Amino acid sequence: MENQSLTREIDSSRKKPFLKSIMLWLGGIAFTCLIAGFGSSLSLIPGLNRLGPLACAIIIAAVYRQFFGYPEVIRSGIQFSAHHFLRFAIVLYGLKLNITVILNQGLVLLVKDIVVITIAILVMVWIGKLLKADPMISLLLGVGTGVCGAAAIAAMSPIMKARQEDTAISVGMIALVGTLFSIIYTILFPFLPISSLQFGEWSGISLHEIAQVALAGASAGSDALAIALLAKLGRVLLLVPLSFLFLYVWNKKNTDDANQTKISFPWFLIGFIIMSLFGSFVLGKSIPISPNMVSHISIFTSFILTAAMVGLGLNISFYDIRTKALRPFIALLITSVILSFLAFWLV
Repeated sequence: MENQSLTREIDSSRKKPFLKSIMLWLGGIAFTCLIAGFGSSLSLIPGLNRLGPLACAIIIAAVYRQFFGYPEVIRSGIQFSAHHFLRFAIVLYGLKLNITVILNQGLVLLVKDIVVITIAILVMVWIGKLLKADPMISLLLGVGTGVCGAAAIAAMSPIMKARQEDTAISVGMIALVGTLFSIIYTILFPFLPISSLQFGEWSGISLHEIAQVALAGASAGSDALAIALLAKLGRVLLLVPLSFLFLYVWNKKNTDDANQTKISFPWFLIGFIIMSLFGSFVLGKSIPISPNMVSHISIFTSFILTAAMVGLGLNISFYDIRTKALRPFIALLITSVILSFLAFWLV
């Protein structure tokens, strides 16, 4: 009897730490979701809606970190959100990409998108080097500017082994600058010597985020919005080959350096491709789906990505922002202006 009682006590003592760790893990996930919900709510306020939920959540997380410190006790759940929610959101993001429409109607736009992405990355890195900006942040901002804003930065940061704080700072800056430019585009449209369709194309191949493209394109009418989104989706499609190109370059670079470890294959991009194919050829055809369901999936994807950004934002310190963000921010502004003029010339 004494042996059985002792065995129960040992089993109980083993279960308590395990249960406690599970509860803390769930608490960390709940914490990121709570801040994500708060950020999403703030983004509905006029003015803040221009920033969007991702930037709002990152700002809240960064402010929390400065006043209350990093919540170490629930770190495991927060890190889970930052890593796994991020990849899951990128996979779901593939549903937004209709490959058929791009291949049937947007091949010319796709060529222009390739030009824009290439120049955006090269110019951003070059200007960042001239200004002696942080090279990793400059590269992340170049990818975000050229491809699809925060989603591109989120997808590329694991491949480039970027630090979480660098990723969060880059996402915040790309959201701010992209929003600023989308507002400027909307104001300028009535005074520009171009048609509404040309304006839509200009917006689609030069603005950073899909939401920002939609904001600017909608101001010129439904046809302009359709062209804008088509051009933008072409840039999203190019995220896949660009990611594999970076993977090859990074691994080759690390192979030459004996002190570096080889970068693992980004399996979540395979999920992105599968979801893109599923959304393009199966969903809505073989499997009927209502517009409301599509909207709910999109909202869920945005929320999961926002929760991941909370995990990244908690790694930001205001000291890092002061010392590391100013020069990349200036480089981003200059690059965005150059990109706008280039895209205007292309249309």
